[in-house]
Amino acid sequence: MAAGSSDAHPGRTRVWRPGWPCPVPLVLSTHRRGSGDPTFRTTAAGATWRGVRTPEGPATLRLLPRPHDGEVHATAWGSGAEWLLDSVPRMLGADDDPSGFVPPEPLAHAWRRYGHWRLGATGLVMESLVPAVIEQKVTGQEAFAGFRRLVHRFGERAPGPPSLPEPEVRLWVQPSPAQLRAVPSWEWLACHVDGARSRPLMHAARVATALERAGREHPTEFDRRLRTLPGIGVWTSAEVRSRALGDADSVSFGDYHVAENVGWALTGRDGTTDEQMAELLAPYAGHRHRVQRLVELAGLVRPRRGAKMAPRRHLPVRR
Repeated sequence: MAAGSSDAHPGRTRVWRPGWPCPVPLVLSTHRRGSGDPTFRTTAAGATWRGVRTPEGPATLRLLPRPHDGEVHATAWGSGAEWLLDSVPRMLGADDDPSGFVPPEPLAHAWRRYGHWRLGATGLVMESLVPAVIEQKVTGQEAFAGFRRLVHRFGERAPGPPSLPEPEVRLWVQPSPAQLRAVPSWEWLACHVDGARSRPLMHAARVATALERAGREHPTEFDRRLRTLPGIGVWTSAEVRSRALGDADSVSFGDYHVAENVGWALTGRDGTTDEQMAELLAPYAGHRHRVQRLVELAGLVRPRRGAKMAPRRHLPVRR
């Protein structure tokens, strides 16, 4: 995290009192792209740190829950600090409404355990879209490594305090749309991102302002607009809607594992297809993402018997 950049933008603070026991790390965990994500850190002190590119500029956010006091203490640095502090309640799920959701019986125990979890919304489309596109059709290991290289190569250090209270925190901010547009094809390959994924990202970067504006529309309309971009389909749209818009009905159809894990969790059977998952989730319309996420949170993973999807090794890698 860059020191010195905080001199012009000293840290700002906010204390937020959610109306429920908000599990801050759990809500935010969906934004972490692998254990080495340079834009996301958790520390031994219990704080969650994020490097974020806001509409007002880069910012760093530190969130420290104080559950005994019913408070979340937020501190932000950088030109986007005020915008980020204003977004804290929505980011942590204040706008989410789980009322009316009755989980499938196999997930009843998980819902009791994670019943305070809420689906947050960042309001930032490109922040979710960039890593989601990089994750298309590849293993998590390959995708996380590619995202990490892209951020280190073309992003920037997040603003921060002159002296860090938690020295293990060194944050970065994702590249801006302008920075993405300037990445040449060979650099995408050096980041282990092939043309099938870099081209959609370049298209998105060119219309980033319109995409961010579309993020204020209803999720159905946003989905329609986003999927007009070449190379962006149902899976990517759902991944973005759940994080940026807080869409509780988004389902990651087309995922390598989601349908089989959901099917195994709800029926105990292997081989569930997207079509069968759609039927299983139909009774939970409006809350289908909650079912998907509960399966993930509870660790209800179908036993693996076949060969794993292997990372590709034919692309150059920048060390």
